[in-house]
Amino acid sequence: MMGFLIAIHVLVCILLIISILMQSSKGGGMAGVFGGGGNIGGVFGGHGAASFLQKATMWLGVTFAVMTILIGVVSVRTSSAPKSALQQVLDEEKQASPANVLPVAPGSESPKPGK
Repeated sequence: MMGFLIAIHVLVCILLIISILMQSSKGGGMAGVFGGGGNIGGVFGGHGAASFLQKATMWLGVTFAVMTILIGVVSVRTSSAPKSALQQVLDEEKQASPANVLPVAPGSESPKPGK
């Protein structure tokens, strides 16, 4: 499930990058690289390219946000947080020697670990 969601998320990211770069800015942007900028208007009409790219960017941005939240929620529910090596050692010590956590009577020596 997570692999599928991440694959879709990567695809949305790539499409979002492309749609942002295709939009022409004041300097022409990357739209000039893909057909000279003027040819895009011939495909989509006069203002059709700008309108289409703006709508595509908006919907891809919304999809990106929703996918990010969805992946976060699914990953929290499905994964148990891995413990660090230090935490594992501390947990093992607690389980192995419960006498270390018992209180010591005043005037007596504290018990040595392992004895």
